[in-house]
Amino acid sequence: MNKQQLASKIWASANKMRSKIEANEYKDYILGFIFYRYLSTEIENFYRTEGWSDEDMPSLEEDIDPEYTEYVRKNRGYFIGYKNLFSTWLNKGNDFGVKDVSEALSAFNRLIYPTHKKVFSGIFDTLETGLKNLGDSDTTRSSAISKLIQLIKDIPMDGNQGYDVLGYIYEYLISNFAASAGKKAGEFYTPHEVSVLMAEIVAHHLRDREKIEIYDPTSGSGSLLITIGRAVAKHNDSPDNIKYYAQELKRNTYNLTRMNLVMRGIKPNNIITRNGDTLEHGSDWPMFEDDDKETSYEYRPMDAVVSNPPYSQEWDRPSDKDSDPRYKDYGLAPKKKADYAFLLHDLYHLKSDGIMAIVLPHGVLFRPGDEAEIRRNLIEQNKIEAIIGLPADIFFGTPIATIVMVLKANRDNTDVLFIDASKYASKDGKKKKLQASDIKRIFDAVTTRPASIDKFARLVSLKEILENEYDLNIPKYVDSSDAVEKWDLYSSLLGGVPRTEIELLKDYWEVMPALKSTLFPEGEYVECLSDNVGDTIRNHDDIKKFQAAYNSAFGDYEQYLIAQLIYGMMTLNVAKEVDILGEDLFNRLSSVPLLDRYAAFQALSDCWEQTATDIEIIQTEGREVLRKIEPNMVMVKNGEDEDEIQKGWKGRIMPFKLVQKTLLPEYLDRVNELQEQLAETVGEVSALLEETGEDDAEILNEDGDAFDNKKVKVQLKLMLKEYKKRKYTDLPDFPEGSIEAHVVTLTKNADEQKRLKAEVKDALRELEEKTIFTIESLTEEQIRELLRLKWIMPVVDAVKAEHTNVITSLIDKVEALVVKYAVTLNDVEKSISESESKLSDMVVSLRGNDFDMKALESFKNLLNHGK
Repeated sequence: MNKQQLASKIWASANKMRSKIEANEYKDYILGFIFYRYLSTEIENFYRTEGWSDEDMPSLEEDIDPEYTEYVRKNRGYFIGYKNLFSTWLNKGNDFGVKDVSEALSAFNRLIYPTHKKVFSGIFDTLETGLKNLGDSDTTRSSAISKLIQLIKDIPMDGNQGYDVLGYIYEYLISNFAASAGKKAGEFYTPHEVSVLMAEIVAHHLRDREKIEIYDPTSGSGSLLITIGRAVAKHNDSPDNIKYYAQELKRNTYNLTRMNLVMRGIKPNNIITRNGDTLEHGSDWPMFEDDDKETSYEYRPMDAVVSNPPYSQEWDRPSDKDSDPRYKDYGLAPKKKADYAFLLHDLYHLKSDGIMAIVLPHGVLFRPGDEAEIRRNLIEQNKIEAIIGLPADIFFGTPIATIVMVLKANRDNTDVLFIDASKYASKDGKKKKLQASDIKRIFDAVTTRPASIDKFARLVSLKEILENEYDLNIPKYVDSSDAVEKWDLYSSLLGGVPRTEIELLKDYWEVMPALKSTLFPEGEYVECLSDNVGDTIRNHDDIKKFQAAYNSAFGDYEQYLIAQLIYGMMTLNVAKEVDILGEDLFNRLSSVPLLDRYAAFQALSDCWEQTATDIEIIQTEGREVLRKIEPNMVMVKNGEDEDEIQKGWKGRIMPFKLVQKTLLPEYLDRVNELQEQLAETVGEVSALLEETGEDDAEILNEDGDAFDNKKVKVQLKLMLKEYKKRKYTDLPDFPEGSIEAHVVTLTKNADEQKRLKAEVKDALRELEEKTIFTIESLTEEQIRELLRLKWIMPVVDAVKAEHTNVITSLIDKVEALVVKYAVTLNDVEKSISESESKLSDMVVSLRGNDFDMKALESFKNLLNHGK
């Protein structure tokens, strides 16, 4: 399985196994065990590099070799003896129990080396104290833990470049537990897409720095910090030159932060964390010793601060704001809403050239009172770089719309960029989700700071903000409301397309001026000159020039992608490649007007996801994986449970269907032909069923909506017996529509279906065998062609579709404009009048009794409007 499939399987099993345990609680158990397995695997790998064999490893115990134990502790920061290794747990089988876990966790905490105490001390407390919740006895708890460790034993613990399977699965589980945890989710998780958006903005600002320190004062699971670090590392190629500072109030969530950071391969010396209250007066952070705050405090500003603090929570305000340097220059957030307290804490810890990004509720932009004072001071001191309005319903635990506010300690300008991205998200189940193109659109706006992007972004001067009394509510500055369709009064009454509405398509006319003249003559109200708008547009020279521009820009696109992805697959950096491909795509699109470059980028991104996974596997497992076959495992219902069973085979990289269509078309055609014949025989039975009548009741089921095969066989036996008595050697021809004729037809059909099913089964088996043989013996040329079809052509076709969409969209808009005013109100009125006149004449010819005639006379007057 690839990492997505494995993560999905583990989540489904874990979610089922948790039974009645709350998702927010159960996550601490499974994530804790995953982390223990990670540490156990890491130290077992260390033992092997030190020359320890499988036979020697049982002697790796603290009481057997205390000197080596101390060596390992000093070298790795912790020690896990042989009996406490995760692999030993698995090997114990039925002898493994909850006691093994308790003893292992206790030993781990006791054997942490002093220099690593802050990273590892108490990291398993939540798991250790929660073991009792996994059952009501040692037996049930042991059974639950055994299932858990069996579930996570298949997670690969190695990585190559971006191929971080462990990190991906950990993030996947955190995200899904967050989705199931309701309001508690916001305590520990920022949706990945929001993290990526913040990360890209921060990383762009820090792109030229060699050593970087980043800080999250409300770190939750640590995912936001990790995403920032990865984005930064893409620019400087030095992940070990990034230091991570994190603080988290809740102990179990704080443990998640540390686990997540350690499992991403971040060196312990680069992890500085604290479990405490970020806003507590007198406990400013990040640099002091817990037992010596007075003399050890050292102010440490950061290159970047990022946070997603709890929204509008109560806090204990310091009684004297002047004593707290975080707030003295700006003001104190109100007691019931700590949003600005978190923001000012973040801002205080910025270097003079630092950047920060924080997620906040919309209310901070316009609420009165103390928050208005803070807003005014932030604006006057020129700290706010950008305000990004996000869509509602993208955060777990709350449906509210939120913002990302970007601030800098020192700015070169005084205007503020406002972005309304509230409509840029796709549906993802019950929630919404930022797509790659949405993130790219926002990022581009933040980094290029355009004067204005219609209904999306606007650079607002300090003067205008002052005129609005420091109110930063986004709709005051960016109108993203949908345009109301207008109807021209003259055109509605007398016809003709108004010039004002023709000019609404000016983006097209600027590129295709001659096409505009071909479709519409000069004048304020005009008729379209074409009887077939679609053909006129498609065949016009301006469209041909537009197509030529596309062909010029993308003529070698397929070859470029082949060189990048197929020939470069073993050496390319997966994490960076999508940026390289995106930049190339935008460069090409710059010479092709009208194409929506973000729609094209989304098409690229959608295709890239699968390609990236394939390349990660190839880089990790080697090129031979391209010829590898593996069992196709599927989940099937077994009563209330689900079992995983093998259903045939599949290619590790090469899809069976693609290989069959490309290299085995004759075998595939044979299967399709037989399946079509089988479908025809089934259709014949359905057609015969429609012909049945009351006389056929003896061969129908109780509901009368299908043939009963057993009854058909009984009838056939009776018929054979009867005609045998008459000494017939064979059944005669029966009258069409008779029950006997139906029995004969059904019998022949059943024989034909049986034959075809056997042939289909044999053909499918032969096709599968041929496919397996073909994949395992692929030539390099065949591999390149299959990868071209799998990786390259979907991107090429998707981008080409965006070009086609431009032409289709123009045709639709012009046709809609012509149809809109094709029938005037005067035409409608005339048609109604003519219909009323005809109906009135028809009424005159009607006859009836006196009452009918009076009613008809009244109806006639109504049609004639009383005339």
